[in-house]
Amino acid sequence: MKRLTRILTALAATVALSGCVIVNGEPGWVGSNDWEREQERNSEAIANLDIGMQRSAVVKRLGTPSFSEAFTREGDEYRVLFFRTRHRHSDGDTTRDETTPLVFKNDVLIGWGDEVYASLR
Repeated sequence: MKRLTRILTALAATVALSGCVIVNGEPGWVGSNDWEREQERNSEAIANLDIGMQRSAVVKRLGTPSFSEAFTREGDEYRVLFFRTRHRHSDGDTTRDETTPLVFKNDVLIGWGDEVYASLR
């Protein structure tokens, strides 16, 4: 009788400790290609921007930038939003050279890319 009790207890413990795994989404390690998808989405969204768009519309489309800057010059407010668009370093961090700058003057998109950003400096 004790043996049967032990077997039933072991069986119950095994059933209780067993789990079920449900995978929802793409196969692979969680986060393994997040940066690649982010770069692709950002590059595609930036390619479809129009000069003259409001900053709020751009942020709504692209989300939170990796970096941002703001300054005034001759009474105009400039904001530069940096979005990740290319891979350069396998260090797990996004750096400025892995981003595309979007330049806004008084909350209106005036251009994007390194040359536009460099012209402000």
